[in-house]
Amino acid sequence: MYKSVLRVYHKLILCTVIGLMMSLTAVAQQSTIKGKVLDNSGEPIPGVSVVLKGTTIGTITGFDGNYVLTGEIPTEGILVYSFIGMLTQEQSILGRNVIDAILEEEVLGLDEVIVVGYGTQEKKDITGSVAVVAADELESRPNTQLGSLLQGRAAGVRVVSGSGKPSEGISIRVRGTNSITAGSEPLYVVDGIPTSDTRSLNPADVETMTVLKDASSAAIYGAQGANGVVLITTKRGKSGKTQVSLDAYVGFSEVWNTLEVLNGEQYRDLMTEMGQSTDWDRYNKNTDWQNEVFQRGVSQNYQLSVSGGSEKTNYYISGGWVKQEGAIRSSKMDRANFKINLDQEVNDWLSLGTRIAYTKYSDVDVNDNNAVNQGGVLTGVINTPSVIGIYNEDGTFTSNPFQNWENPIASTDGSEREYKSDRFLGNMYINIDFLKDFTFKSNFGVDFSNGVYDYFLDPYLTSFGRAKSGIGTNNTDRSTYWMMENTLSYNKKLDNHAIEALVGGVAQKFLWENNYISTENFSSNGVKTTNAGSIITSAGNNKSEKTNTSFISRLNYAFADKYLLTANFRADASSAFGPENRWGYFPSFSAGWRLSQESWMEGLGFLNDLKLRLGWGIVGNDQIRNYAYFGLSGSGANYPIGGQAMPGTYPSAIDNNTLKWEESEQTNLGLDFSMLNGRVQLTADAYLRQTKDLLLDAPLPHSTGYDNALQNIGNLENKGIEFSLNTVNIDKAIKWSSTFNISFNRNEVTNLVVESLPMGNVAGRGEAILLEEGQPLGTLYGYVWGGVDPETGNGYYIDRNGESTFAPTPEDRTVIGDANPDFFYGLNNTVAYKDLELTVFLEGSYGNDMLNATRIDSEGMSDPKNQLLTTNNRWRQPGDITDIPKASWASTDNSRISTRFIEDASYLRVKTITLSYNLPQKLLEKIKLNRVKVYATGENLFTLTDYTGFDPEVNAFGGSNTMKGIDYGTYPQTRNVIFGLNVTF
Repeated sequence: MYKSVLRVYHKLILCTVIGLMMSLTAVAQQSTIKGKVLDNSGEPIPGVSVVLKGTTIGTITGFDGNYVLTGEIPTEGILVYSFIGMLTQEQSILGRNVIDAILEEEVLGLDEVIVVGYGTQEKKDITGSVAVVAADELESRPNTQLGSLLQGRAAGVRVVSGSGKPSEGISIRVRGTNSITAGSEPLYVVDGIPTSDTRSLNPADVETMTVLKDASSAAIYGAQGANGVVLITTKRGKSGKTQVSLDAYVGFSEVWNTLEVLNGEQYRDLMTEMGQSTDWDRYNKNTDWQNEVFQRGVSQNYQLSVSGGSEKTNYYISGGWVKQEGAIRSSKMDRANFKINLDQEVNDWLSLGTRIAYTKYSDVDVNDNNAVNQGGVLTGVINTPSVIGIYNEDGTFTSNPFQNWENPIASTDGSEREYKSDRFLGNMYINIDFLKDFTFKSNFGVDFSNGVYDYFLDPYLTSFGRAKSGIGTNNTDRSTYWMMENTLSYNKKLDNHAIEALVGGVAQKFLWENNYISTENFSSNGVKTTNAGSIITSAGNNKSEKTNTSFISRLNYAFADKYLLTANFRADASSAFGPENRWGYFPSFSAGWRLSQESWMEGLGFLNDLKLRLGWGIVGNDQIRNYAYFGLSGSGANYPIGGQAMPGTYPSAIDNNTLKWEESEQTNLGLDFSMLNGRVQLTADAYLRQTKDLLLDAPLPHSTGYDNALQNIGNLENKGIEFSLNTVNIDKAIKWSSTFNISFNRNEVTNLVVESLPMGNVAGRGEAILLEEGQPLGTLYGYVWGGVDPETGNGYYIDRNGESTFAPTPEDRTVIGDANPDFFYGLNNTVAYKDLELTVFLEGSYGNDMLNATRIDSEGMSDPKNQLLTTNNRWRQPGDITDIPKASWASTDNSRISTRFIEDASYLRVKTITLSYNLPQKLLEKIKLNRVKVYATGENLFTLTDYTGFDPEVNAFGGSNTMKGIDYGTYPQTRNVIFGLNVTF
């Protein structure tokens, strides 16, 4: 391999030397070139850019369309004529002093080449449902998370971040949640390599992102495409002189919303009212825990890339480093990236290349989504009384005066915890063209990562640390993935017929390995590794593997550029299923009819493209635990013999050799519309996706000896409509363009073998989610709150018979909310004038409910937690009219999961505002630079919402399929301000 790389570099050096020698033959001399630029009707075009390719020699045409170039102009070269809305034209200057040009109007977008599964297609020939986020959209929003660049940009694609912490990953749903137990994340394909982890990828290296949304477009990926496919293409070099780009920014973040809590005096009154007494003179501090825990986060990002190439060699090399300190104390993330993309055309029939990326990543997490007595930091800033300080006199952390609960600074600073990983992602490919119309491609890719998590709880500083005499944990994860794919494609155009066919095979293997150990009883904090603890509390090692084998095929056919047909078929075998049902077969078909090409549409001159699309397909899902069909053995069932504990095992899972693929059948009807030379482009889609044979851990009869097992039971349905509109509103001295998308999705469990399944214990109050036939995933479950009885101050509920009761039974629980939005949307506007550009991006959702479980702890008034200021309006004496019940020590009757804590979490957010300025070209010529852009970006600057928690755009259970719409002390999204610089030379 090393020799091959050296040979490639030798060729690169040789090409560079030859290029330099050739440039010496084009001797510059003092001369003049002039001409005129017209449109198709013969009218002059003012403002056309005329530039000698590869130089800074250029001008623009005047009002009469004329231009003049003077100076030291080489005898050879290419003039490039470019103007917005016109096709770029190139002309040779060899032996010419007068050069006229006629520019043709460009139909925006139709000739755009889009990356699809195992190939590319022109946008006008697409018959499936595909969304593209192009390079200009990616560059307009600086970000460290690849997935968040899709948020609000693509219709039908919902990006949900479980929280705002720097280490948090992104959850993406393409046209709704598609499974109950199996994974619902889309497949990410980075330069041909499938992956599930995008957190460590560098967004600065990405050229385009394409989302395959319907089955007809994603079925080529078979099982892995069940939840949609996100194709990520990284940047590559272009022929011409070497280009060096430096991108740098610094940013600041803060929690945009704080909550009012009881002050010291109000807390003392509440505790006294609940019968608690203490020496209050000892507790006379006035600590603002939100002010202590929330901080101004700082982020830095530096990216350097070098790209270029010759006729046969293209290269792109980049390196980057980003560091984030979160807006909540101790949270941080650090990532370094290095990437090489190399393409080499060996001759007219052979080409090869490689994509290599290495990432070194680390982060420090923050304990959220937990109660204060479980170390939850966000619940801690609300529920820790202000009457205590941060430290005791001996330097240890304080705790609640009535309970031994750590204060939130103890949770952020009392332990050391860091996750570190190294990741190598790369592939090598070879293309062989033969028999004129055939191409063979072989691609081999690997994804290797190694992660280590170290934790140390100081034996002195915290009460829990003192109780355990310190805790040390080391956890190592290692994963290896390799794939080999070979495809044979055929492309032929004959008269009005165009055929593209592809067949191939794919082999993949995944291997995981984990080692962990945890120890206690440290003699000091001098040695923090697990070997310093004298008691091993847990240790273990596990391994697993999974293999997939696939055969793929596709046929694209077009007649007269107006009748389009695409057919896919893929067969997949997965080791996750038993031998009886290991293979899944996934066909898809789609057709397109370009009505605008019909003769009876010729009179509509304003219309550029009108295309109807219809698609149908089946895809599968095998994103479940490994060895899912096996009867498994569990360890730890030890038994005593002769006074000694002997190791024992037990059957932990029952065999299910009939376990098979989840299958999703999807039908899509779409319309593509373009007019006014592409200045108005509309895409509309309606879809129905039905998933059957859901993989679900369902209860078993107790007579089997098992509680539950993974089975194929139940059906799920997603249906919806989505619209995407792109417009060029003004195209003069001021340029204004807009993109808008809106998506409506309805999710429903249409069949479930069991009657219903309550799930998800929240805040110690029982289940908050209901899985039931006829309801969507994310159905919130609990009691119906009636109000506060003015005589007793107790809260009452409405039972299943519609009557009031102070003591509801579990059978009185019902559906109390839906975490799914009625619709979600994104709107982006870009306005440019000369060298100034302003981009405003709005994003939001409407109609989604949230269980604000944080209020259960902070308005429950049942224990010594501090409370929200709203509890000052609590019932205190008979006759009080209020919606806040009385304080009741050790009673949770007034704080059950109920409609009292269900809130509307709809929001409209100014996601980003970016103002940028490109330095004038005349100034850049003097300092020998091609481009310098400075910009300022604000993220999450304004949020319109009625939600009373820290932030409406969170979920305590991350990307869970079922546990949605719950906020329980979750790290909020932050407000960020970024200042950046882009330099190209």
